[in-house]
This record gives sequence, structure tokens and C-alpha cells, in this order.
Amino acid sequence: QARLVESGGGLVQSGGSLNLSCTASGRTFNSNAMGWFRQASGKEREFVAAIDRSNTDTDYIDSVKGRFTISKNNAKSTVYLQMNSLKVEDTAKYYCVLDSHGGPGFGRDELEYDYWGQGTQVTVSS
Repeated sequence: QARLVESGGGLVQSGGSLNLSCTASGRTFNSNAMGWFRQASGKEREFVAAIDRSNTDTDYIDSVKGRFTISKNNAKSTVYLQMNSLKVEDTAKYYCVLDSHGGPGFGRDELEYDYWGQGTQVTVSS
């Protein structure tokens, strides 16, 4: 059964960096749009970043622009989220997502992504 497995979360001080990664396994995924969502305690889950199937276009929520970078290795079915200049408000559980339909587009709607990872916790201390 196909699944996504995240890694790279942890505890870091404000201003620090973390690099999340997520690998899809269990079936063959050709180039697919992938992304990241996050959910802080007591808050709704929100879109963070996404990258299209051909790695030519990306999208970020305004609060992480200039600090986070999403990238993807299609040969490895792996997506990365490099997070720099982390802030306390970035504390959340981060979820990797994948759109298995293989279309050219990608977006911020949770419903566009049919595979989800189990999440990895990112905690930023002041």
C-alpha cells in the first residue's frame, strides 16, 4: 500500500533551521505535485508550500515566503522543505501530501491531495 513517510522534525531554537523530507513508497509514482501542510495545537490545518509535478513552479503561504524552500526529487519520489529563520509561530505538526492524479496543476486545497503522511512535529522555542 502506498504511503508517505516524513522525517526531519524536531526541537530548534528561534532563528534556527530544519530540513523536512518525505518519501513516497509502496507503488510507482511518476512525477507528481507534492506539498506540505501544518497544524498547530488548537488551530486548523493550513497550507504551507507546494511544488508542481515538473519542479518548475512553487507556491508558499505568505508567512513562510523567503524563509522556507520546497524542492522535489522525482526519481526518488521525495519532497523536501528547507525551513530557515524559524519562528515560534512555525511550531506545528507538518504533513507531507501528494496528488497521485499526475496533472500539471497544484494548489492549496487539501482535497487536491489524496496521499498524506503521518506528520512530523516541529517545535520552535524562544
